[in-house]
Amino acid sequence: MDKRKELIVSAIENGTVIDHIPADKVFEVVKILGLDNYDGPIYFGTNLESKKYGRKGIIKINNRFFAPEDINKIALVAPTATLIEIKDFEVIKKHTVEVPDYVDNIVKCFNPNCVTNKERDIPTKFNVIKDENGVIKLRCHYCEKYTTEDNMTFI
Repeated sequence: MDKRKELIVSAIENGTVIDHIPADKVFEVVKILGLDNYDGPIYFGTNLESKKYGRKGIIKINNRFFAPEDINKIALVAPTATLIEIKDFEVIKKHTVEVPDYVDNIVKCFNPNCVTNKERDIPTKFNVIKDENGVIKLRCHYCEKYTTEDNMTFI
């Protein structure tokens, strides 16, 4: 008997698919995008087989498209992710997220003494540094301290 090896998930008419998320980052992406409070249909899978990455995750969000600052959040957490925008069941745009050179006002500085944590009116600014191993660190524009992936807190 030939056994079925695929799980069929409904196509979305309009919205975004985030594919190739590292399997251990799916729930973090859900949280940073505020999808845990989203009213529309969301489909997700984790620990799915991937020829390219070994294991991956995927999120399908009906009737939701993302602003550049949200895409930057995804890139910081899941730099291998692919965004697929769908309208009328057709792919209209597909691209791999790009880790930005800098980010403003999306991550809190790790340093409790940073001016951005002491004063309310000062937005955070970071230079994004990706080392030879692909590890992402954020260097604060003000205090020059590094915020690593382990201690990133999204605003």
